[in-house]
Amino acid sequence: MSSLRNRVIWLTGASSGIGEALTYELAKKGARLIISARRKEELEKVKGNCDSAAQANIRILPLDLTVTSTLSLSVEAAVQTFGHIDILINNGGISQRSFVKDTSLDVDRRIMEVNYFGAIALTKFLLPHFLKQKGGHFVVVSSLTGKFGTPYRSGYAASKHALHGFYDSLRAELWKENIKVTMIAPGFIHTPITLSALTGDGSPLNKMDEAQYRGKPVKWCAKKIVKAIEKGKDEVYIGGREVLGVYVKRFFPRWFNRIIRTAKVR
Repeated sequence: MSSLRNRVIWLTGASSGIGEALTYELAKKGARLIISARRKEELEKVKGNCDSAAQANIRILPLDLTVTSTLSLSVEAAVQTFGHIDILINNGGISQRSFVKDTSLDVDRRIMEVNYFGAIALTKFLLPHFLKQKGGHFVVVSSLTGKFGTPYRSGYAASKHALHGFYDSLRAELWKENIKVTMIAPGFIHTPITLSALTGDGSPLNKMDEAQYRGKPVKWCAKKIVKAIEKGKDEVYIGGREVLGVYVKRFFPRWFNRIIRTAKVR
């Protein structure tokens, strides 16, 4: 198991939810952190919640994943912060709660822009750095909906499925280059992600759905993710009973399709 002490880790979506919890866990591990999200003031709060010793090793780099034209500059700034980067954790993203029939194409595009194109843009811009230093680790926080689609989350599921396809291909291409790819697929985790989830017209849901509210603790999830990174896992599923859906879908697809029709969506 690889130690994360003094490793330079760049984490997106660090201002809340899983990203915030990951910041605290990685800081405890002694990592040198670059934390990113749109809102600088929220990143400052997260940094301030760490102890003084950890704060000395945390840098803030605001960015907007929807503006891909600026992300090459963000990568340059991130690399210059500590002189190199060992691990990129693509965690930034946005969720969705709306039926297909009610969802505008603009909402689908926005979800793909943040969840998919933002992540792969950072990856493509950072890849030459990893190749030059002959090593690196891409970690992608996807979702169980990246393994199977569910009602009310069509655009979100599509963006997460796309991530799995892209990063599976990337892993297959880079295995000789000492560059790892770890896919993290959480299920229901108690975070505020559904508050900002997009509805059919693009407005935020502004409430936490029941499944999310009853989800596993975010700190527990962050610990599982950190352990997967340390072990260099290819893909891990994190959650409660919903994790079984991956295996039911794989081995009993017709049964799964019947079960998912009655899934509680709100």
